[in-house]
Amino acid sequence: MPPAAFALRLAAPMRGIGIESSFDVLHRARQLEAQGRTIIHLEIGEPDFATPEHIQEAAYRAMRDGYTHYTPSAGLPALREAVAEHVARSHRVPVDPEEVVIVPGGKPTLFNTMLALIERGDEVIYPDPGFPIYESMAKFLGAALRPIRLREELGFRMDIGEIEAALSPRTRLIILNSPHNPTGGMMTREDVQRLARAVAATDAMVLTDEIYQRIVFEGAHHSIFSEPGMRERTVLMDGFSKAYAMTGWRLGYGVMPREFAKAVTRVIGNSTSCTAAFTQMAGVAALRGDQAPVARMVAEFRRRRDLCVPRINQLPGFRCRMPQGAFYAFPNIEATGFTARELQDRLLEEAGVAALSGTAFGPGGEGYLRFSLANSLENINEAIDRIAAWLDRQRTAGQR
Repeated sequence: MPPAAFALRLAAPMRGIGIESSFDVLHRARQLEAQGRTIIHLEIGEPDFATPEHIQEAAYRAMRDGYTHYTPSAGLPALREAVAEHVARSHRVPVDPEEVVIVPGGKPTLFNTMLALIERGDEVIYPDPGFPIYESMAKFLGAALRPIRLREELGFRMDIGEIEAALSPRTRLIILNSPHNPTGGMMTREDVQRLARAVAATDAMVLTDEIYQRIVFEGAHHSIFSEPGMRERTVLMDGFSKAYAMTGWRLGYGVMPREFAKAVTRVIGNSTSCTAAFTQMAGVAALRGDQAPVARMVAEFRRRRDLCVPRINQLPGFRCRMPQGAFYAFPNIEATGFTARELQDRLLEEAGVAALSGTAFGPGGEGYLRFSLANSLENINEAIDRIAAWLDRQRTAGQR
């Protein structure tokens, strides 16, 4: 008898796991480019700067010096010490290297934290719109989703009153992100202090995603990690991708209570084993070396924001707040008459501009697009020109 046809059967949680839509749109844009189209890329959240030279040199030197082998799962002592020094200085709290866990990228800190904490039915509070992997991982683990809608009229800050109302005995994790992707909003000191008081009365932990904390244009970054009584229940998630233009290096870290760091390290030992040795030495150079490249990059992002957001506001049907941090513009496009996904697709196909639908970041993103300012000023202005011309064609066609 012939063998029975094999039918692949995935585990049930795989039906709910999501993706980052930016990579999907990037793929479609690359396909159009392969057909000879010219596409302006405003979809991907990747600094358009080279990794600073002294960081590259540190990696070359580390490879020549033999940093090409396994490392401890929690990371090399040199980088754990450098991260501890950096976070202690930036957050004004003592940090021990034993509380630092080095990982290959930013996402593993989120992934490992949730694997170590979340059981089916536990509640996870997170921003909507927000980084899509927050919801994807919570859903994958069978958590009860408790999104907090970010509202334009509040500057896209999380409404602390809504978080307080959502807290329950089953709340296991609260995810924060400030400066925020995709909106560029930031939490105030008062927001952080009020939330710390509310969380103190619960058994919940907090994961604060601070990957954009060096990219601030207005005000100051305030972290719940620095609040009294929060160190023992907070995981600080950060990395090198955004501030040091090291997206392809896959290097990040979490700072967390010592006992939790041990648990997360066990998860790493069963998954990625460790982070590449020579990239970790590059991370030491990034944190302890010249910070001028970071300042120059942030200054250029600010210049693009200041020049381009007013132009976006001149587009018919667009309304855009000035982002306080990160490197995104998040215009309201409801008055265009298109849904976010429709406008994303048509701008790509018909105008040659790759942007992201706000719904790529959750239902709360309906009526918005995300433009990444991680492209040259010339290209961003060209993209706005293309969008203006496309909108004019739609208006003209509608009048006929």
